[in-house]
Amino acid sequence: MLPTARPSDTRIAAHDRLYRTLRQQVMHGELRPGQALTLRGLGKQHDLSMTPVREALRRLVAEGALVLSSSGRVTTPELSNDRIEELAALRALIEPELASRALPRAHLALIDRLQTINMANAEAVAKQDAVAYIRTNLEFHRTLYLRAQAPAMLAVIETIWLQLGPTMRALYTRLRRNEPPQYHRMIIAALRAGDDPGLRLAIRTDVTQGLRHLTA
Repeated sequence: MLPTARPSDTRIAAHDRLYRTLRQQVMHGELRPGQALTLRGLGKQHDLSMTPVREALRRLVAEGALVLSSSGRVTTPELSNDRIEELAALRALIEPELASRALPRAHLALIDRLQTINMANAEAVAKQDAVAYIRTNLEFHRTLYLRAQAPAMLAVIETIWLQLGPTMRALYTRLRRNEPPQYHRMIIAALRAGDDPGLRLAIRTDVTQGLRHLTA
């Protein structure tokens, strides 16, 4: 006979499911900058009580994915130009280091996987699907960085991606790209060649070029 789930286990599972769902939505730009999220609205949408919704929002606020105002209002981040430049500088420092650490473990299967993801990224650009573009772009970077075996640095980068998600959606919607970024191909070429300086440069350029449009 299978064990029956205790009420507390069900509540924890519900909280974690909602946390993961909202986290993905924020990171991939499915929510616009400054969008308000309410306990009542989320509870109704996901058929949950207030407690798991409150716990999920609390975790996301702690990560920087959501912002809690002094009045108790919860929203997605609206970033100032100074904040965008700060986050871009952090990406330019940490992501080349992650890529460099991944380079010795960049086997052919990984490079093939990156090429497949980049094809999906190009398809998203052709369809002008901003959410799919952001999702595949982050998947490209995360797939590479996982090979670095540096979980603390990857966790820091993911909190930056979370803060940038809604703003990146607004950017790509405004720019209406019709060509995929060239720097992914440069990253793959550097991995094939075992070119650490070239890889660092390609990563740094890739993660900063798009963000420059946000502060223009």
